Amino acid sequence: MKNNIDLKVRPRRLRNSKILRSLVSETKLDLDDLVYPLFIKSGKKIKIEIDSMPGIYQFSKDTVLNEIEELLKLKINKFILFGIPKEKDDYGSDSFADDGVIQTALRDIKKRFPDVFLITDVCFCEFTSHGHCGITKNNSLDNDTTIEYLQKQVVSHAKAGADMVAPSGMVDGSVKYIRKALDTNGFSSLPILSYSVKFASSFYSPFRDAAESMPKYGNRKKYQMDFKNSRETIKEVQLDISEGADIVMVKPAMVYLDIIKNIKKIVNVPIAAYNVSGEYSMVKAAAKMGWINEDKIMNEILFSIKRAGADIIITYFAKDFAKTKLNEN
Repeated sequence: MKNNIDLKVRPRRLRNSKILRSLVSETKLDLDDLVYPLFIKSGKKIKIEIDSMPGIYQFSKDTVLNEIEELLKLKINKFILFGIPKEKDDYGSDSFADDGVIQTALRDIKKRFPDVFLITDVCFCEFTSHGHCGITKNNSLDNDTTIEYLQKQVVSHAKAGADMVAPSGMVDGSVKYIRKALDTNGFSSLPILSYSVKFASSFYSPFRDAAESMPKYGNRKKYQMDFKNSRETIKEVQLDISEGADIVMVKPAMVYLDIIKNIKKIVNVPIAAYNVSGEYSMVKAAAKMGWINEDKIMNEILFSIKRAGADIIITYFAKDFAKTKLNEN
């Protein structure tokens, strides 16, 4: 029987081999795009796996050096640091102390590995006794007082060797006054990665185990964004850029790909996305049950974030992704 199908355009032609599919791939993802979070806890000889985040650990500043050495072998050289102090108070004093957990870790890491790139999370939730992202009055976050303490924190991070600071508390005006504090203290070249669009999300629960940052009362809905909103994200991003943000971020990533895509259309600065703890832990849990192929799902998630427009991805999958790339070679 004669085949009378007449097709000039056959998209499948470009899918016929792995090499060809790679050649015409619209989205490229490399280790250079990824930032790996590290949790650093006061003390010595600490390496504690987070129950809700398999494969992710709390380290003390001595053991984190061994971890970074292994990560460098995997070609992972960019990290964002979260601190867990020995003692907490209402003002998060450890977060801006010269001998604070982050400050001492920065100095030790830079001394051993001067070429690694260290971003510091700038917030108070891990450091305050109440677990909120700033200074509180009458059980509510005091925005303007918090800014004054954020200035202390970023200057202490800069002096200790941070390569970039990342304010994450969604405090109005924080980027403006962080930029001012850095500039007036001789750190005008230090960039700011702002958590410009941070939703009040249920996907953060495992992180709060890792960072020991669960609020003692209330929640963070008065300062983090309502997940039902989209247009408001444009206002937040434009404000932060006008105040001096060098990079803007969307958090979480996986269920906010539309937000990443919308922002990509209107800004001319790099966009970061945080592939958060809950997104990571769901994959790990389903893989443990044998319901999914973990590596394939991981790749699909990371590529979707990049495809949506993210230039930088903060992800707990960075180590796993690096290992799959190593195995490919």
